[in-house]
Amino acid sequence: MIAVNLRPAITGVGPLIYEIRLDTGLSNTLLGLLTTLPLLAFAVCSIFTATISRKIGTEATMSLAFLLISGGIFTRVVPGTTTLFFGTLLVGFGIALGNVLIPGIAKKYFPNRFGLVTGLYASMMGLGAATAAGISVPLSEGLGLGWRWALGVWGFVSIAGLLVWLPQMKNNRPVQTYVNPIEPLRNLGRSRIAWYISLFMGLQSFTFYVSIAWLPEILIEQGMTPSQAGWLLFLSQVVGVGSTLIIPPWAESMPNQKLPVTLILATELISILGLMLPVQNLWITAGLVTLLGISFGSSFGIVLLMIGLRTRDTDAANELSGMSQSIGYSLAAVGPALFGALHDLTGGWLVPLGVLLMVGLLKLWSGLKSAVDQTI
Repeated sequence: MIAVNLRPAITGVGPLIYEIRLDTGLSNTLLGLLTTLPLLAFAVCSIFTATISRKIGTEATMSLAFLLISGGIFTRVVPGTTTLFFGTLLVGFGIALGNVLIPGIAKKYFPNRFGLVTGLYASMMGLGAATAAGISVPLSEGLGLGWRWALGVWGFVSIAGLLVWLPQMKNNRPVQTYVNPIEPLRNLGRSRIAWYISLFMGLQSFTFYVSIAWLPEILIEQGMTPSQAGWLLFLSQVVGVGSTLIIPPWAESMPNQKLPVTLILATELISILGLMLPVQNLWITAGLVTLLGISFGSSFGIVLLMIGLRTRDTDAANELSGMSQSIGYSLAAVGPALFGALHDLTGGWLVPLGVLLMVGLLKLWSGLKSAVDQTI
């Protein structure tokens, strides 16, 4: 229930952009902020999450995350552009808390089944993201809810998640001593493994959000119809859900994660190379997109797994999760804009995809460096 609520409030916006523009008259630049604002909130709030959880307890911080997500979603239902952006910011802060806390929560409650639970919640995040993207327009147009309530229905799912979570408050144990938010970063900054994991998280986030933003446009320019491009993006998300459920438990059972990392990144590099070729066959393209989805889903599951495996306790997992996600979403926030700018400068997708290929190689390097059997 935590995981299902950590993506729909963001991924449900994209399919509704046309309706939002017609209703509000916002420019494309301001509409782009609806996607960028949560990522910026992730980057900033992730730094402070470990300190907040020490002060009020992990379980209480997770309850706060649910309240922020629910409040932000329902704020966006209120007419007006100010409420739209303020609600989006609240959603970003709430999701940031949940993003950082969930590896530590899994480590605390399921220490002997961490890989399985990591795969489960990572796949549920993907399922929530794909579902929201798929049903936003049917909710708005098919059921006549309008774009505000098409986004607003997820507030009820968030409240349901809070109700399921509240019984865990009996386990809330705050650490009353004050911890400077910068102190964990300073301590973790001395660890090479922490930096490798943070870089791997950042590059994973970069490639994922670039693909969400631009993969349909790339496929359309290669000869796909908009409908085919949309379904292929959905295919990549669904395949990612399946791979995220399978790969982390397998990777946890190994002495280190170098083999899974190598296989995952090999599929990504092959798929990017394939997209760089002028192929206009639907089935070949579907195969390449499937490989890309497997890589994106598995990469996310693996990096969350390594946050737990490389740390000794919940507090350490929260701190490493905060560091890696702050760096990760900072990179993710600039990824789509940079990718689009490269396309504008070069007039094609070959150079941007070449950059994505180099990012994949760097991700392979940082992933192998992160995959050692050590704890920080």
